[in-house]
Amino acid sequence: MSASFEPTTHRAALGDELARPARIWDLPTRLFHWALALAVICLLVTGLGGVMEWHFRFGYAVLALLLFRLVWGFVGGRWSRFAAFIYSPRSVLAYLAGRAHPDHLIGHTPLGAFSVFALLGILALQVASGLVADDEISASGPLTRFVSNATVSLASGWHTRYGKWIVIGLVSLHVLAILFYVLVKRDHLIRPMFSGDKLLSGGRIAESRDNMATRLMALLIFALCAGFAAWIASLRA
Repeated sequence: MSASFEPTTHRAALGDELARPARIWDLPTRLFHWALALAVICLLVTGLGGVMEWHFRFGYAVLALLLFRLVWGFVGGRWSRFAAFIYSPRSVLAYLAGRAHPDHLIGHTPLGAFSVFALLGILALQVASGLVADDEISASGPLTRFVSNATVSLASGWHTRYGKWIVIGLVSLHVLAILFYVLVKRDHLIRPMFSGDKLLSGGRIAESRDNMATRLMALLIFALCAGFAAWIASLRA
């Protein structure tokens, strides 16, 4: 998930002649964000509802999306790259003390980055455990036969008892934080994830590449990731 938690420091004041829209989130990142949000919701609903065939399908979709985001974190737009929001402890402390570097308020802030990495990490762990989990009734992951029984048991316990509730907790916290910034601090974090642009003021701002070549590259990367996920799905007995 890609919405960052940022204060209003870098939102341009009304009437500021120097303020201009800057492309922060490229189209592939925006599509990833909303597709992952929808897929995770469907994954949780089908898992809690026991609709296992669809649960598997949405799991493969999340797998493809996570693989895409992993690659896009190195070759994507300026503010979508992991290098743009991996912060040192000193930067985090400065942000909490209200002394953040201006660049740290454009894309993902230090707290927003923590939220993003936590969500991506727990989703990756949940998908990985699902691939080797077995409910001992009718549903088993496509990779269960390639690992030991102890691994299957461990993965199954994590996936059904702990992992899903951690996912629900982090997603809920993520949504509540966004609502807090939108409703209380009047900082609309959602709008840029639709348009891709933020209204910023100040000096020259490094924008994200978001041209046709970039979008075609993203489409090719996602096609490869989806193909890999489909191959994993084909291994299910």
